[in-house]
Amino acid sequence: MFGFKRRGAAATDSGQEAAATAGEAAQVAVLSPVTGTLVPLADVPDPVFSGGLVGPGFAVDPASGEFHAPVSGTVTMLPETLHAVGIRHDSGAEVLVHVGVDSVTLKGAGFTALCAQGQRIEAGDPILRVDLEQVRAQIPSVLTPVIITSADGFTLLGPDLGAPAGSAVMTLRPE
Repeated sequence: MFGFKRRGAAATDSGQEAAATAGEAAQVAVLSPVTGTLVPLADVPDPVFSGGLVGPGFAVDPASGEFHAPVSGTVTMLPETLHAVGIRHDSGAEVLVHVGVDSVTLKGAGFTALCAQGQRIEAGDPILRVDLEQVRAQIPSVLTPVIITSADGFTLLGPDLGAPAGSAVMTLRPE
């Protein structure tokens, strides 16, 4: 599986599943898509993301090039440039994982898709492999925004930037 760390904490791996308990079945747990340090969305050096113009969320400073689905659902967007993946959860919530800032300019160099548009995936399934060293040298930042692009109809809990590895960084509760 994959994990993440708080600023200044050691990274840990966790085999915990994203499945909700029986009492929380209607909630959508949003996991970190990659091992790394969780940071506020406001820290992303792109005003579109940091200003919340795409939607609410959080960001991860990746320590690994293996990116995983933060939620279960259907892959709704995988551009030819492979820099982002959009996933629609069965609840209707849509989550975008956007690797880095200005990464679209790389035209797919350094990115390998591990999923396909239209594919059904489970939280934790691999979605992208990124050569972080190659990509890091060519773009302003590899901070990876994780955005809830369809927050209407949901109450958002979080982000919890101190969440333990393998647990929800954000939770979406249908209204």
